[in-house]
Amino acid sequence: MNKPRKKSSNRRAAVSIRDVAKRARVSIATVSRVVNRITTVDPDLAKRVWKAVEEIGYVPNPQARALVSGHSKILGLIVSEITNPFFPELIQEFENLAVAQGYEVMIGSTSYDAVRTESVVRRMLQRNVDGVAVMTFGIEEEIVKTLVESPLPLVFVDAGPKQPNVHVLKVDYGEGIREAVQHLAALGHRSMAFISGPLTLRSAIARRDAFLRSLEEIGLSKPAPAIVEGNHTMEGGIAAMEKLMAQGALPTAVVCSNDMTAIGVLHALHRTTHTVPKDISVVGFDDIHLSQFMLPPLTTVRMSCKDLASAAVQALRAGIEPDHPKASQREWPIATHLVVRQSTAFPRGTLPARKAADRARG
Repeated sequence: MNKPRKKSSNRRAAVSIRDVAKRARVSIATVSRVVNRITTVDPDLAKRVWKAVEEIGYVPNPQARALVSGHSKILGLIVSEITNPFFPELIQEFENLAVAQGYEVMIGSTSYDAVRTESVVRRMLQRNVDGVAVMTFGIEEEIVKTLVESPLPLVFVDAGPKQPNVHVLKVDYGEGIREAVQHLAALGHRSMAFISGPLTLRSAIARRDAFLRSLEEIGLSKPAPAIVEGNHTMEGGIAAMEKLMAQGALPTAVVCSNDMTAIGVLHALHRTTHTVPKDISVVGFDDIHLSQFMLPPLTTVRMSCKDLASAAVQALRAGIEPDHPKASQREWPIATHLVVRQSTAFPRGTLPARKAADRARG
């Protein structure tokens, strides 16, 4: 007959906040303030507390901490999808910054599905998140309808409901696209096309309109047949480029609403006799990590994931922490700028292009 197993005598007993306070020779209240990362604690005391925490292996209980402080120290982050490399990069930057500032992160993706969106929002509210950043680049009605009824600090991209608890990240699409169009014009391009994202998205409309304004600024007419709607995927980029090629005269340059579209354009052109940038220049938007490793490396408008994540975390903290220095700020600007690589060059058939080809042949 097997004897019942004895519990190990050296099993570590649960460590409490009292044990930390005793070891660090401070009050329980001081330990609580330190582990909740309240910055007014004396730095020397904070060092002693963190040293004691490490030595005895104290793990704060987030539920208990939330009951005491009234805050869960969890930030919600909602994105549209995770198949587009832009969003995993954004998630990573957001999480790095939030964790460094004492917050955990709860992530959800909507996949543009109403039922899934409702589930994501419900889970975040059940976890009592302190605030939610909605980084979907388009207001999804299901999210807005549920979240704005709560007093949570909220962050939206481009636009949001005009309420005191709402902060908006204002992306300057115009400057980056203006730089792209002026870069192409300086090379000599006069026949430029644009592949937009889905025009149900506010950000896609903003990028398309910025392209059209930029053409007007340099005296070029609106190329109506050369504006094609895509869907911000590689497959959409391939289909849009095939549509442009089917129209007859190939433009000398194509500006795309995001990098995934531009990568699809490169693939579509690779299936033909056209080469980039010799026959046609291609410009993307976002500057995802992959773009610099394409062949050729992609010229693109950078919308920094780090800038977006940093602004979102700071905006949420401004809504959560009453003593935050930017508690009254409602809009947070996000800059864009052109990164020139090797997918743009002089237009085909021009003298500079011929000279460049001659130099390449040696």
